[in-house]
Amino acid sequence: MAVTSPVPSHPPSLPAHHDADTDQVVRSGLLHELSHAFGGPFHFLLPSRFDANLAAFGAVLEETGVEGRVHYAKKANKAAVWTERCAQHRAGIDVASVGELREALGGGVRGEHIVVTGPAKSADLLRLAVHQSCLIAVDSLDELDLLATLAFTGTVRPARTLLRCLPPDQPHSRFGLDPEALETALDRCVRAGDTVRMEGFSFHLSGYASQPRTDLAGRLVEMCLRARRLGLQADRISIGGGFAVDYAAAEHWQAFLDQQRPEHYHANKTFRAGDFYPYHSPVAGAEALRAIVTAVPEGGARPLAELLKETGTLLMVEPGRALLDRAGATVFGVQGVKHRNGYCVVTADGTSLSLSEQWFNSEYLPDPLLVTAQGVPDPGRTHPAAVGGASCLESDMLTWRKVPLPALPRIGDLLVYLNTAGYQMDSNESSFHDLPLPPKVVIDRLAGRPRWRLDRRPVC
Repeated sequence: MAVTSPVPSHPPSLPAHHDADTDQVVRSGLLHELSHAFGGPFHFLLPSRFDANLAAFGAVLEETGVEGRVHYAKKANKAAVWTERCAQHRAGIDVASVGELREALGGGVRGEHIVVTGPAKSADLLRLAVHQSCLIAVDSLDELDLLATLAFTGTVRPARTLLRCLPPDQPHSRFGLDPEALETALDRCVRAGDTVRMEGFSFHLSGYASQPRTDLAGRLVEMCLRARRLGLQADRISIGGGFAVDYAAAEHWQAFLDQQRPEHYHANKTFRAGDFYPYHSPVAGAEALRAIVTAVPEGGARPLAELLKETGTLLMVEPGRALLDRAGATVFGVQGVKHRNGYCVVTADGTSLSLSEQWFNSEYLPDPLLVTAQGVPDPGRTHPAAVGGASCLESDMLTWRKVPLPALPRIGDLLVYLNTAGYQMDSNESSFHDLPLPPKVVIDRLAGRPRWRLDRRPVC
């Protein structure tokens, strides 16, 4: 009896959430003009979305009665426009290098609204931070000693500090002070007198669960009370970032996880489902902050918000990706199309270094949008397509998955990767092959024909 080969299943789709502002830019015809003008890939940014996300975090703090401050985690995107928006709204910024600190100051953000994080900070970074009255999250005893020395010898201003704690539930993290080092740090802060102003504690947790953040925040409030009894200011805590972004609907995300398998990827590439970012999150962005402050810390009797108010403790948060939700997209031109068995391989006019999820041995999963000269094709028969970069590397794949597109891609069409402002655009960018870095286009006006300008940060 003849053996019949199984019919390959259709590759699953993962459509991104609908976004009216992005749709308006796509419909305007501007993208093909910009692709022609730049001769390669580019990103477009929507500062109005950033403003709305920032306002949503502020609204949660106000509605729950929490005195707090939002600091944009600058590492999430290098564009200068976000610094401009923070300065406009008197929001803070979280930086981790001399370059980021200078950019924040140059963009109009006041030093006292800047938090300096990161491990083993250089003397140059610490010196500049002290001179500008930035708040420095101290990650080690060596760093605390260097900071105290710099503050004593170089300025009449005290070194404003937070002590970063090693999370008890993540003991293998390379960041933070363990309990023994924390005790030593508190003692040194007391003995430093006016040289070091210890303003509180901070932590950063991996993952996106809210209750562990509530629990650890509750512990830090108790630590603040103890530090105050030692004569230290200790009136604030920072719970870092880790506010999830919801990219896709629950049913689409679950269907994708249930259906995807190696045959749906170019070269039968395999990914572990656990390595994917959780592209659907039922509690995301500012609502994740609400969940944190309205929950009761482990061993407590009242919500974190009430504990913060009762103890006069300010709450600091450092969202990055969550402030950039739907605030930008990445556009590649189709440079070539190669047909394979049952699908095609598209070559884009850029590289996967502009979609940084590959850095994590993963894939940026929301479906790219195909835009032809006539616009977005109507849904109909699907045409599976993997997307490769313009480099000579087999591994340079923007999308290993055979994405079901509504039309067969052609040279000159565009692929728009949606919602890429958070980490995807530039965390891993490189001018490999001497290809220029994709420029960033700021869309300042959406009404009528979009009005655009280049982000003022120079592209090197």
